[in-house]
Amino acid sequence: MAPAAAGAANLAVIVILVRGRCGLSRCITYYLVSMAVTDLLVIVTAVILNRIARIYFPFSFLSITPVCSLSFVLIYGVRDCSVWVTVTFTFDRFMAICCQKQKIKYCTEKTAAAVIGTVCVLCCSVNTPWYFVYEPSFIINNTPWFCSAKSIFYTSPIWAGFDWILIILSPCLPFILILLLNALTVRQILAANRSRRRLRTHSNAENQSDPEMEKRKKSIILLFCVSGNFILLYSLFFITIFYVRIAKVTYSSGSDSSNSTFILDESGNMLQFLSSSINPFIYAGTQSKFREALKNGVKYPLTLIGKLFH
Repeated sequence: MAPAAAGAANLAVIVILVRGRCGLSRCITYYLVSMAVTDLLVIVTAVILNRIARIYFPFSFLSITPVCSLSFVLIYGVRDCSVWVTVTFTFDRFMAICCQKQKIKYCTEKTAAAVIGTVCVLCCSVNTPWYFVYEPSFIINNTPWFCSAKSIFYTSPIWAGFDWILIILSPCLPFILILLLNALTVRQILAANRSRRRLRTHSNAENQSDPEMEKRKKSIILLFCVSGNFILLYSLFFITIFYVRIAKVTYSSGSDSSNSTFILDESGNMLQFLSSSINPFIYAGTQSKFREALKNGVKYPLTLIGKLFH
């Protein structure tokens, strides 16, 4: 029920944002829609098709080795898309707040579409080699079943380099970039607020409302909630990666649920998947027009049903 509810929430976000009635700029809307789409794909590929389907239907079409290998490419590719779209959204807001001269050129619909498209293509391309990592666990009636990593994956320097490159690209570099961009954004906001208060004090307007500050405040709250969600829920996943590599701890096979490494690994994965389910609630909590559109969407089918009965 939980993955289905999370998927439905992200789908509702996509529909509401595409209609463009939330008072957000088209540029921000592009990034938020792309985040909702990639989050939805993470839930579908990594949770529903990979975890749930393989647990309850172990010998389904999804367990045939070529399909299984392709699913890993999709899972890792979509996950990286979700991560890097969050980075691009953070960078866009950094440019809008901290780089006023470049804002006009960069913070546009055309640039947003180009950046999102480029990021998604690169993320999927970088993860394509995962298809060649796996081999059949066993063969029944000439049909290869399930996926086991080839032994060369653990011994080859080339595959070791590939593994480290992907670790750096996701989540290490995104994690650092989001922290850095948010720190710079906070510094710029504090400096701008002090300057604006001084100007309003000199003009005797300190007690009047400031529309520009209110608008900026809403944008900043949305940015920090989305970025904070990523940092908080990816922290354990980030720590797990370094714990396993630096301490040279091997992952459990998955059958021993009491193994501490297995628990750490699965907890990190759970929080990572949870990150793809939280953003709809962030939009509902921070955007009043989004809440209004959501209420209208819920009332609409109820109104139709009421008209049918009358």
